[in-house]
Amino acid sequence: MTDLTRRTFIKASTMAGAAVTLGRVALGTARAGDFPAGEPFSPSWVNKPMRWAQLTLVEDDPGKFDPDFWLDYFRRTHSDAVCLSAGGCVSFYPTDIPFHHRSAWLGDRDVFGGLVDGCRKLGMVVIARTDPHATYDDVQAAHPDWIAVDAGGRPRRHWASPEMWLTCAYGPYNFEFMTGVTREIMSRYHVDGIFINRWDGSGMCYCEHCRANFRAASGLEIPRSEDPLLPGHRAYVLWRQDRLFSLWRLWDGEVRKINPDSCVIPNTGGGATSSLDMKRIGELAPTLMADRQSRKGLMAPWANGKNAKEFRAAMGDKPVVGIFSVGLDEVYRWKDAVQHPAETRLWVADGIANGMRPWFTKFGGVVSDARWLKPVEDIYAWCHGAEPYLRNERPLARVAIVYSQQTGWFHTAKGAPNDVEDAALGWYQALVEARIPFEMVHDRLLDEPHLSAFRTLILPNITALSDAQCAQLRQFVGRGGGLIATSETSLEDEWGTRRADFGMADLLGATWKGRVEGPMRNAYVRLEHESAPSHPLFRGLGDAPRVINGVWRVEVAANGARSESPLTLIPSYPDLPMEKVYPREPRTNIPQVFLRDLPGAGRVVYFPWDIDRTYWEVLAVDHGLLMRNAVLWATNEDAPVSVAGPGVLDVTLWRQKGSLTVHLVNLTNPMMMKGPVREILPIGGQQVRVRLPDGLAARAVRLLVSGATPPFSQGAGWLEVMVPSVTTHEVVAIDV
Repeated sequence: MTDLTRRTFIKASTMAGAAVTLGRVALGTARAGDFPAGEPFSPSWVNKPMRWAQLTLVEDDPGKFDPDFWLDYFRRTHSDAVCLSAGGCVSFYPTDIPFHHRSAWLGDRDVFGGLVDGCRKLGMVVIARTDPHATYDDVQAAHPDWIAVDAGGRPRRHWASPEMWLTCAYGPYNFEFMTGVTREIMSRYHVDGIFINRWDGSGMCYCEHCRANFRAASGLEIPRSEDPLLPGHRAYVLWRQDRLFSLWRLWDGEVRKINPDSCVIPNTGGGATSSLDMKRIGELAPTLMADRQSRKGLMAPWANGKNAKEFRAAMGDKPVVGIFSVGLDEVYRWKDAVQHPAETRLWVADGIANGMRPWFTKFGGVVSDARWLKPVEDIYAWCHGAEPYLRNERPLARVAIVYSQQTGWFHTAKGAPNDVEDAALGWYQALVEARIPFEMVHDRLLDEPHLSAFRTLILPNITALSDAQCAQLRQFVGRGGGLIATSETSLEDEWGTRRADFGMADLLGATWKGRVEGPMRNAYVRLEHESAPSHPLFRGLGDAPRVINGVWRVEVAANGARSESPLTLIPSYPDLPMEKVYPREPRTNIPQVFLRDLPGAGRVVYFPWDIDRTYWEVLAVDHGLLMRNAVLWATNEDAPVSVAGPGVLDVTLWRQKGSLTVHLVNLTNPMMMKGPVREILPIGGQQVRVRLPDGLAARAVRLLVSGATPPFSQGAGWLEVMVPSVTTHEVVAIDV
């Protein structure tokens, strides 16, 4: 455990009522596999693969499926890396480890070994897949302490396969048994890495090992649920993470003893709601797979690009791979389904446009529905042909949304909705519609090196910020950066403890009056055209006297800092009976935005209400315009790329070794917000204007999807080109 993590753990436990000493926090004790001092090792192969394949075998595949079919498909798709099922809950090779369950159909075959040999002949990177989350009656009988236990003390049966038991992720099953399985696979096959699925537990475990280890570390009993208000919750969040990071280090060290050019890749990571610290993941992982296979429910197609940005915020320029399923990914788990090819193309295109390398996954070696094969082959063939333009060096976006895992872990809503991602989702949608390229930033990576590429940061109700983080944001603005914050941003410290005032009250220009009002009904925001005519915040709203307010409002007052307030509150008034629907206060002087243009520094925008969360809920056009205008005002510079034309496009801008690329992903579809897409609807011409950085000049321009070579003009550091149409995806490739 690092000193910072140790101090954090001690503080969390102490705040929960435990008297913790350094001697009792034994989570960081050295064990085999701990990384040496300095940067973790990165295998030589990690940056080579651009197109991944995964074949997840099912137990009755041996003797039934055709390995040669898959090897031929890997060849046809130009797949240069593969993940193959090896062991864990089912072994597909003749294991010698007791209790490592061989497939009942395996016989004397070595299915995994045969596939490994075939893929190596194709020149592919090969990693083995294991899954340790479930086991069988013989294990439960011989090692009952390896089984996960619920809060009532009962061992847990598997929810989907009731003949199996859930294993404890934090005790001997993983640390001892699965370590042996991992060693055996690497010793026999010398694969390039091991990908470990469902390794981090199936919820809280109350087995004897977990209770004893947590008590020794914190002096507390494991909370009886994941309620963040329970004593010990904070300590448990950090204890669980340290346990899993220790496990990761153990496994990684063991495989590297056998094959020094290998690594372990746990299936982990994500955004604000991810249970493991993305900052630490980014430090440990040489590459990572984003396992967000397709969209479900009310999910926008840009969600795949969001995954890429969240991972990149922690991983930097390390390769991030996007796993996509060829089937549906709804809660009902139709794992043998086939997705409509239009939806697959759109989902994968948005991942690629945002910097992810594609990885298709297929469950089961027998293809019962072949409709997915040709669409995936077409996608991969295009990626193979465009590979030099997909080896990105860095994004050129100047705007970034901050996401906060500590808010996700420790914030508890004080009356307002507790879905910490809704505000960020609102900003994501608004920026996509505004065609503003942007990235995401992790809230614990706010130092100058991580922020130097950006002109503007957006803080979507980031409630939990430490004093040090607030100081870093002040420094960012002091260097000329723009800052946009909403709602209760910085009103809590990093542990979710409510402050007396905003941690950045001086920067926001507002002080908290002690109350959050809501849910409000029939409230509005007045645009003060008289006192602020033609204000940049009103672009596109010149004829609007007022717009709808949000649902939750933070009561604030100006704190004396110089600021503009061109939006004011029209308080809620009755919405029934209809005869009573009239404003009781048609005009107030209560600010609903604080705009600050700081001399010698940057610009700050603070909305003391949930404009972003409400936008995600109701998608009011007026809110989207206000959000776009706030970004443009705060950024206060020409955009690196502008795209004019019809439709909804996700626009990204990248630099490669000898080129720039502008990706245009066409999201214009009636099924945009509720997939799957049935049909791609092409959109018309798009005028693209790109700022050429560092005095570069264009040698040639190509459209990589249509194959066209359009005319272009350039001068004074800018290039302009017309893209005639966009079907699913177009890439403007500029050779410089």
